[in-house]
Amino acid sequence: MAKTAAELKNAYAKKAYDDIRLQVKKGQKEKIRARAESLGMSLQGYINHLIDEDMKEAGQQPE
Repeated sequence: MAKTAAELKNAYAKKAYDDIRLQVKKGQKEKIRARAESLGMSLQGYINHLIDEDMKEAGQQPE
């Protein structure tokens, strides 16, 4: 049976990525998203960028 494009993407994501759930106080998500967009980034890209930069500062090169 053929899989839909969404099913294929989800299967790949499950195999290639780990999920981290992040909770912020009400209203913070939109403030963070606005900051990300002001930098030309997606919300996920912005969070990943911040993590990467912090890990570099700590001397732990992200993969």
